[in-house]
Amino acid sequence: MVWIGLMKNNISTGLFLGLLLLVAACGDKPSNESKTEAVISYQQAPDFNADSAYHYIQQQVDFGPRVPNSEAHKAAGDWMVNKLKSFGLSVTEQTFKDKTYDGIELQLRNIIGSYKPEASKRILLGAHWDTRRIADKDTERLDEPIDGANDGASGVAVLLEIARVLHTDSLQPDVGIDFIFFDGEDDGEPEHRNFRDNSQIWWCLGSQYWSTTPHVKGYSAYYGILVDMVGGKNARFYKEGYSVQFAKNIVDKVWTQAHHLGFGDFFQMRNAEPITDDHLFVNQNANIPMINIIDFSPDFGFGHYHHTHKDNMEIIDKKTLSVVGQTVLFTLFQE
Repeated sequence: MVWIGLMKNNISTGLFLGLLLLVAACGDKPSNESKTEAVISYQQAPDFNADSAYHYIQQQVDFGPRVPNSEAHKAAGDWMVNKLKSFGLSVTEQTFKDKTYDGIELQLRNIIGSYKPEASKRILLGAHWDTRRIADKDTERLDEPIDGANDGASGVAVLLEIARVLHTDSLQPDVGIDFIFFDGEDDGEPEHRNFRDNSQIWWCLGSQYWSTTPHVKGYSAYYGILVDMVGGKNARFYKEGYSVQFAKNIVDKVWTQAHHLGFGDFFQMRNAEPITDDHLFVNQNANIPMINIIDFSPDFGFGHYHHTHKDNMEIIDKKTLSVVGQTVLFTLFQE
C-alpha cells in the first residue's frame, strides 16, 4: 500500500509539473504585440554659434591681459556688463578687495547676469574672466602677463554666446539662469617659488568671496556648471574629481547628453583628479552642486599652453567651442 501511495503522489506531481511546463511554454511564445523599450525623450534646444563665441574671445584678447588693477581689466569688465545688458539680462556687479600671495591688494569685480530673475528654479553657469599676471610655466618672459585666450576668455565667450542665444531665439528654457563671471581666479602663487605662502588658498578669490557673500541673500540654485579652458585645439574633457565628489549625478547627466549629441570623443567617460577651481568653493561654501568642464587630462595634466604665452588665439578651435557650448545649452533645455 505504501508503494501504491507513492505512485499516486508521483502521478499527481507529474501532472502538476506538466501543467507548469505548459504554462511556461505558452509564456515563451512570441507575442504579436510590439514591445516598446524605454527611451529618453529630449527637448529641442537652439543652435550654439561657435563663430560668435570665437569673436567674443578675440574681443577679450584685444583688450590685452585682463589682470586685476589694470586698464585692460576695467575695460573688459565694462564691456561684459554692457554685453549682458544688451542681451536683456539683469546685471549685478559685486565689487570687493582681496590680497594676493605676495601682498598686492586687488580691486576685484564679480559680474552676474540673470535670465528670468523671477524664476524660482535656477541654474548657475560660471566662468572666470581675469587672466594670469605671470607666465610661470613658460621658458621666457616669465614675469609678463598672458593673453588667456583659453584660460579665461573661452569660458566667458561660451557663456556670453549662450546668453545671446537665449535673448534672440524663439525657444526658451523653463528655468532661470544666472551667468556668473568670477574675478581673481588666476592669481594664485607660482608652483616653484621660494616665497610660496600656504597660509590660505590664493586661487579663486572671486568664487571664495561670492560663495560666502552671494549677490542675492539666501541664493540657491538647482545645480551649476563651470566652464574653464573650453576652447583649445584637441581638448578632451574628463570627469573632474571634485565634480564627481559633490555632483556625480550632474556629471553623469551632462556627459550622457554630450554623447547623445555625438560629442563622445570630447567628453571622455573617465575620471580625473580633483582640481582647485571656482566650483570647489561653490560646492563647499554655497552648498550648490557644481561641476567643472575643464580641459585636464588624467594622463598628462593641463595642455602645453597652460600659464604660458602660448595661450593665445592660435590655440583656439571653433569645434571645441561648439561642442562645449552646444552641450551646456542643450542641458539647460532639459530642465
